[in-house]
Amino acid sequence: MTGQKIRNMEEFARVSGISRPTVSKYFNDPTSVRASTRSRIEAAIEQHDYRPNIYAMNQNRKLTKNVGIVVPLLSDPYFAEIARNLEQRCLADGYRPTLFSSHGDAALEVEVLDTLRAMKPAGVLLAPLGRASDYRALEAFCKDVPTLIFDSSVQEIGLGFVGSDNFQFTSHITDYLCRTGEPPCFFEMKTPANPNAHRRRQSYVAAMERFGFEPDVISVDGEGWGFEEIGRLGGYEAIKQNRFSTNTVLCSNDRLAIGLLTACYEQGVKVGRGKDCSIRVAGQDGHPHSRYTCPPLTTISHNYDAVSQTAADALFAAIEGQVTPWKSTRLEGSLILRDSA
Repeated sequence: MTGQKIRNMEEFARVSGISRPTVSKYFNDPTSVRASTRSRIEAAIEQHDYRPNIYAMNQNRKLTKNVGIVVPLLSDPYFAEIARNLEQRCLADGYRPTLFSSHGDAALEVEVLDTLRAMKPAGVLLAPLGRASDYRALEAFCKDVPTLIFDSSVQEIGLGFVGSDNFQFTSHITDYLCRTGEPPCFFEMKTPANPNAHRRRQSYVAAMERFGFEPDVISVDGEGWGFEEIGRLGGYEAIKQNRFSTNTVLCSNDRLAIGLLTACYEQGVKVGRGKDCSIRVAGQDGHPHSRYTCPPLTTISHNYDAVSQTAADALFAAIEGQVTPWKSTRLEGSLILRDSA
């Protein structure tokens, strides 16, 4: 590595002894130049530690206006709703969104990123799998393509992170449940697919200790994204074995709560706040269908509009050249009180 700082592609072309058009052609598509030329350019990149300004490259080649949106699972109502919001933000600002799902599969997530890289989008809004993701692949992609990470933070990569404040989520609803009845147990999967579940458990434990209560975490078997069935089966056994130490249950997410409501129905356990009810059940996320469960589910909801607007605005600003230091933005949720708790 030399001590000389290369400021732009013109300087890089000059010090490497390769023509500016050839260098530009390489950075747009490495396979478009001869193998011997590619080797010379890559050796020069390593020697001078040069990294092209991806944003300037986008400006110079007249943006395609294509934006990629990647979520872990489109059949999950939360991701479907947030993707719908992001699509609308893109269209309203004159961009053309293309939607991808990694289907909860880390290898497929990498394939999606490779597909996007080949498409040369103006930018990408990416909700990664989190702990299951190939971090090196994510990091490399974010260096190549302007990328805004949302929902699940994976260290400080990309332009920044926008998501919900999961610690505030769980602390706020735990506080409500403690103030209005018996303190809640926490119902979760042992091996959750979404990494936000770990933050919610930590927040529940901290909140219970802060309020002077003993935390009680019930972790049930199940992997993958079939949360409702995992909640139903795990909840059925938990009720049967009297594993809930109080008559209030806070679920890690609304989909698990929906499964638990079914388990309660199957065992003749009445859910709600009335005197004839045996148990209170609450969830987290503001699932689009949580209003229509029986009884309607108490939850704490993402601010879908604010999350999508903040994420889209940050990406569009970067695409237009307004690049700011990496920043994490976490938005608070809103408590929605219904008959289940």
